[in-house]
Amino acid sequence: MSLRRAALAAAGAFTLLLAIPSSASAAVGEFSYTWIDDDGVAHHRKLVDPREEDCITLPETPDIEAAPAHTPVNRTDKTATVFFEADCSGEWVNLRPVNGAGNQNTLIRAVVFGG
Repeated sequence: MSLRRAALAAAGAFTLLLAIPSSASAAVGEFSYTWIDDDGVAHHRKLVDPREEDCITLPETPDIEAAPAHTPVNRTDKTATVFFEADCSGEWVNLRPVNGAGNQNTLIRAVVFGG
């Protein structure tokens, strides 16, 4: 009887282990960009170790009425695909890992990391 209980306990523990979601992987490093507030003041923001394969809408540029961010710099270990639209759609540009960068004409509202 104790062998049966041990087997059931092991099976239950294994099932529980499979049910626990694994942590999402992250791009290691920093991604930075510049955005302009309503008063025309430039601000710089960094995303540190951003989640991989998730569309990240930049919080300062959520919709078309807000000015897009610009001058993205990718210092992560993954390719950063930057998008003009907030939902990771529309025109896009890939920034290579480690030292990929855009300029003031690279307008962005969202980014996704991968590859």
